[in-house]
Amino acid sequence: MNEEHAPEGADDALAHRHIRSYVLRQGRMSPAQLRSIEEGMPRWGIAHAAQAIDYAAVFGRCAPVVLEIGFGMGFTTAEIAAARPDTDFIGVEVHGPGVGNLLKLIDEKSLSNIRVIQHDAVEVLRDMIPQRSLAGVHVFFPDPWPKKRHLKRRLIQAPLVAQLAAGLAPGGYLHCATDIEDYALQMLEVLSAEALLENTGDGFAARPDYRPLTKFEVRGLRLGHGVWDLIFRRPA
Repeated sequence: MNEEHAPEGADDALAHRHIRSYVLRQGRMSPAQLRSIEEGMPRWGIAHAAQAIDYAAVFGRCAPVVLEIGFGMGFTTAEIAAARPDTDFIGVEVHGPGVGNLLKLIDEKSLSNIRVIQHDAVEVLRDMIPQRSLAGVHVFFPDPWPKKRHLKRRLIQAPLVAQLAAGLAPGGYLHCATDIEDYALQMLEVLSAEALLENTGDGFAARPDYRPLTKFEVRGLRLGHGVWDLIFRRPA
């Protein structure tokens, strides 16, 4: 936008925009993914709104709710939800192909305990997640932004972690995972500095059974690459 023709208040709006942790490259969507979005979002989607989610109304029951940020193509999300039918899951993702694929998996696996929000996770946390309401948060393999000049774009930063911690109910957990050692160390530092959270282990955690190995993770482990899990909890 040309500053000479910027509308009144535009500078203030820009100043309050957060640094996005993603670049929106939608990629090519398959006909099945497009059809899943068209048919699935009215049924399983939640539109972004400046209003707290009523979990019981959205899922039709009262159950623990886990938020997942950045579910990629949705394979892990669907597998976890299938294995934990007594827990409800809200997946947040901006990329269309991944949203379409998860909706397709929901239909194929007849899953009723997943809802999908296609929107920026920071704004979803700010506008829609009530404080002290989540049983857990999953952030698996977020974009590492490895170049030094891009480190500020990494998702796991102190302001977001503070929001996540505030959204957790007492006893709720925050589980992050990455295959980038430098990012893992940053995550450990940031999470350890959040006063509302305590580490469930001594440093990094063993991968819990509920987080399945991805095909990329299996390949990386075969090549000798590391994977680091961090599980912090809000004390009860």
